Amino acid sequence: MQLIPRHDPHLVVRSTGGLTVAALRGELDLVLVRHLRPELDALVRESEGLTLDIRRLTFCDATGLGLLAHCAGRAQARGVRWRLICDQPWILRLIRLTALGELLRPEAAVPGDHPALPPLDRPAASPQPSSTTAAIPSRHV
Repeated sequence: MQLIPRHDPHLVVRSTGGLTVAALRGELDLVLVRHLRPELDALVRESEGLTLDIRRLTFCDATGLGLLAHCAGRAQARGVRWRLICDQPWILRLIRLTALGELLRPEAAVPGDHPALPPLDRPAASPQPSSTTAAIPSRHV
């Protein structure tokens, strides 16, 4: 397994044999999307299979969903195997509400299913919205 060198606290990437696992963390908003789009485009272009692990996101807005849809669409167009690993109910709800489920095909991680990534510590007790609250968690601007 080869670690792709980068000094990015929001993206950790491992590749081996044409298969790539990329883990995102933090707030996937307009600022981070602008930063990550070229990186993710390159991963789609250079990989035979791309697994995007978004379990450590603490926020995702419409531009974040747009980036995920963009990557999935490009992967599909190139014939790249695509996987989106997500276990956060609020993101899964956003995907369902925006009718992106068929394109993104989110799935839960299965232990031993893909190469292990270096530990990415989840921020302390990030609140998860209940089914009666808004789909996007509040954040301070």
